[in-house]
Amino acid sequence: MNLLQPSDPRWLAVAERPDATVFHHPAWAGLLAESYGYRAMLALGDDGSALPIADVTFPLRRRLVALPFTDACGPLFGTDPSSLTDGLRDLAKSSRVDTLEIRAELPAHANVQQDTRFVRHEVPLDGDTKSLWRRLRRNHRRNVVDAEEAGITVERGTSAAALEGFYRMHVQTRRRLGVPVQPRHFFRRFAERILGTGLGFVLTAYRGASPAAAAVFMSWNGVLVCKYSARADAYVRADAIPLLFWSAMRWASDSGFRSFDLGRSDLGSAQLRSFKDGWGARELPLAYSWIARRPVHASSGRLDAALAVAIRNSSPWVCRAMGELLYRYAG
Repeated sequence: MNLLQPSDPRWLAVAERPDATVFHHPAWAGLLAESYGYRAMLALGDDGSALPIADVTFPLRRRLVALPFTDACGPLFGTDPSSLTDGLRDLAKSSRVDTLEIRAELPAHANVQQDTRFVRHEVPLDGDTKSLWRRLRRNHRRNVVDAEEAGITVERGTSAAALEGFYRMHVQTRRRLGVPVQPRHFFRRFAERILGTGLGFVLTAYRGASPAAAAVFMSWNGVLVCKYSARADAYVRADAIPLLFWSAMRWASDSGFRSFDLGRSDLGSAQLRSFKDGWGARELPLAYSWIARRPVHASSGRLDAALAVAIRNSSPWVCRAMGELLYRYAG
């Protein structure tokens, strides 16, 4: 297999294939590489098959991932689907890694382990906004109307300032949830590589002059992806997230997009799955695949639970510091 760098024009040509998503775009892999010190590459087969991969090897942990901090990034198959799996097996062997993780399903193969631990949520769009509104669950429609009647307004932005406003609420939200926050420099690069190149935007909901919530979206090849969302601590009970989602969906529908991607959910996260399905989303199984030296097992979650307690009981600056130190290892 050929291994291309994000700057190679052949990578962008691959991303322009109709089956590619924004996560196949070299800007996304390049952003991850610059932010976290990974080595990004596109594995390109002779038959036209392709898969973005990041080398996230650290001491005592040798891994290739397609791709870290990405819910799903499936292989783009060429004329012979089995040749991609063979090529990935050879790549894992030559790189001497313990694990090559693909966040999608590979064709059945003796060297491939697979497990369906997640579902992803996709809302089909056809340009009919009235029909789209009717497909929303009743309580979602009510929450949208309630937010509008409360005077909440939504602004769209693509500037670094708009993303900085989101980041402040993002830190608050991640602290409430007890999960590490991405380093600030990641979002500064995100503003340049994603927002600055037309691959995304920020929607911010205001209650008067105060930002109450915000969401970050990525767009490519007719698919709008909700990548991040956040609420300000002062407005947790006055939920503006539904209005942000509806504003994004309506814009995408009117703009000719074919789907709205709400990301993945754990199979056991019934409440989150119900919330996403309420937007008219269809649930699609999301299997992950591994080419590994030994059997891959799911994490017990004990370390995550302990970390969550520490984050919830720490000040925001401590949460940010923990993200700066630890987040690159979480991919």
